[in-house]
Amino acid sequence: MKIIPGEIKTAMLHGYLLGAVAPRPICFASTIDNEGVSNLSPFSFFNVFGAKPPILIFSPARRVRDNTVKHTLENVYANKEVVINMVNYDMVQQMNLASCEYPKGVDEFLKAGFTPLASEMVKPFRVKESPVQLECKVLQVVETGVEGGAGNLVICEVVCMHIDDNILDAAGKIDPNKIDLVARMGADYYCRASGAAVFEVPKPNASLGIGIDALPEHVRMSKVLSGNHLGILGNCSAIPKREDLNDKRVKGLLDLYKNDLMARNEGLHRYAKTLIESGDIDKAWQALLVCAN
Repeated sequence: MKIIPGEIKTAMLHGYLLGAVAPRPICFASTIDNEGVSNLSPFSFFNVFGAKPPILIFSPARRVRDNTVKHTLENVYANKEVVINMVNYDMVQQMNLASCEYPKGVDEFLKAGFTPLASEMVKPFRVKESPVQLECKVLQVVETGVEGGAGNLVICEVVCMHIDDNILDAAGKIDPNKIDLVARMGADYYCRASGAAVFEVPKPNASLGIGIDALPEHVRMSKVLSGNHLGILGNCSAIPKREDLNDKRVKGLLDLYKNDLMARNEGLHRYAKTLIESGDIDKAWQALLVCAN
């Protein structure tokens, strides 16, 4: 499938974009109007864009169906302040309720059953149930267009950050399983970022990895090892030297397939795959180096 923006309806393009660019963190934005009435609304066009100064950007886009703007954007223009509350699994259904398009002047804190907390440096309230609340000053709003579906980039500077102590680990850092965040996918789908969904990928080798192009040909062309396995091997600083054979599993494969080179190498690659996935990279290399002979 190939899509050229402008050749399909905006609503259809919008759906494909949200399905493809996902999961997206959720900005649960608390603002206040000129009459002092609170507004609470979620936005998934959102992320962090700097730490000094600490910058967050979210976009209350113009509605596709009728090209109207949201109350959040009106309040941002009026008061230049917002509290961005992070959304975890325990509050996702209430957050969804707050996304209803209630008439102007309706307080979504009340409708969705959230507890307002006074902020320290801005006027809008914080959401007590949120694990992290970020008080922000609005620096700028960048309007990307005037038609339905156009974004309005609200550029915010964090002036005060509140973190629930219960989501911290022993080192004082945010534990992904304790914060239990949710993110938006396409259509009605969400993603829960905890448990088996959370995994670690070590940062690239500081002394530079050799790269996949430097791996032995039989490794690069393996029908067993995936791109992820090759990426791990390519992140090593060098191909190790072959050591004296002392691995019983490798010896067993060599004996079992001593007259079948293809089957032997496939067996060694499968064993190496298991070792890579268990984090034993050195031992995986030794199994792969046997294949070179």
